Amino acid sequence: ASDSPFYCGAMRWKLGTAAYKRVPSRDAAMDPDLETPDPAAEKTPDGGGGGAGAGAGPSWRRSLPHVCVATVTSFLFGYHTGVVNEPLESISADLGFAGNTLAEGLVVSICLGGAFVGCLFSGSVADGIGRRRAFQLSTLPMIVGAALSALTNSLEGMLFGRLLVGAGMGLGPPVASLYITEVSPPSVRGMYGSFVQIATCLGILFSLLVGTPVKDIDRWWRVCFWVSAVPAVLQAIAMEFCVESPQWLYKCGRTNEAEMQFEKLLGPLHVKSAMAELSRSERGDDGESVKFSELFYGRHFNVVFIGTTLFALQQLSGINSVFYFSSTVFRSVGVPSSLANICMGIANLLGEPIKAVCSSTALLYSVADLILLCSLPGSIIAMLLMDKLGRKMLLVGSFFFMAFSMGLQAIGANRHLGSASVYLSVGGILL
Repeated sequence: ASDSPFYCGAMRWKLGTAAYKRVPSRDAAMDPDLETPDPAAEKTPDGGGGGAGAGAGPSWRRSLPHVCVATVTSFLFGYHTGVVNEPLESISADLGFAGNTLAEGLVVSICLGGAFVGCLFSGSVADGIGRRRAFQLSTLPMIVGAALSALTNSLEGMLFGRLLVGAGMGLGPPVASLYITEVSPPSVRGMYGSFVQIATCLGILFSLLVGTPVKDIDRWWRVCFWVSAVPAVLQAIAMEFCVESPQWLYKCGRTNEAEMQFEKLLGPLHVKSAMAELSRSERGDDGESVKFSELFYGRHFNVVFIGTTLFALQQLSGINSVFYFSSTVFRSVGVPSSLANICMGIANLLGEPIKAVCSSTALLYSVADLILLCSLPGSIIAMLLMDKLGRKMLLVGSFFFMAFSMGLQAIGANRHLGSASVYLSVGGILL
């Protein structure tokens, strides 16, 4: 997806990994990441939850800086998704392929081709060299690719630069989702997971803002590519000060280091309980393993099919074309593209936490201000309820209302309804 690639497909599906665990029934009651709320958990002033043993759950404040650094890679994914939106016309004119729709399409889409290649290896890289080094490795092609794109004077150079950037885009975000899951306290794991989507939309919005002067300043599109190198460099440096995944360290036999990382993330009072839970999970996984071929038949197929279908439907909705070509579309109907793109980015940002749950899509009209008013409360509600009601309940409910609202928009597209079509369309958008 433009904001959410097939993260699951990037990982090697082994029950021994931290990303995918089947906990035996005898340990299910002790699993801290179940969909049902923990009745023993009580909120404390420091942001943690109460629990047995320590008296209070781990604070979310310790892990927040590490999660924020990890989401920079998703910010870059969003930025490179939208960076060619506004400047595409100027790029084609300066590099000599103006009017060549095939070349313009390649400049946009070759980035996704690189991302496909990168995500195929993200799981192996993360398991092989660790999460922190995987993040740093993903920034390298982004920096080099952005520099090539900014300096090139030919279509071939632009395509090669975008291909390299795409490889980094495919490698980084899957690792971010895995890393955030492994370093987040269970009480806020769902909320922290939504940061990946929020960062992606912040990147899209920022790219649209940076591209605004492209019509007034000659060759400003080169600056747009140079700007993307800054957060990539900052993330590579900041990762040196972040913790490594305790789960990965434990699997590598580095138990003492895993305890040290848990102490930084959860506090010294929660190290023993976290290590005990990790040990239980490993013992439950040792008895069986899953081959890659088993993803396509048997008991695992339903999970894989449902997960990938949700992402595929998001792709087929056409939202990617909005992110890549909205400037061209807005100009064709007489709307100033810079203003419309900014409104589009803000609307998508405010609605994104819900999108993290239901993989929703954004439909853009001139009522962007109304969308902002209605999506903000929904975003806050989704973030607050994600860890309390569970993912499945929010998923089912949000898809039901999405289907209903899109049905209203489809009916509103009938011009024979007169003024009623406007109300149906606007009502569908707001819902």
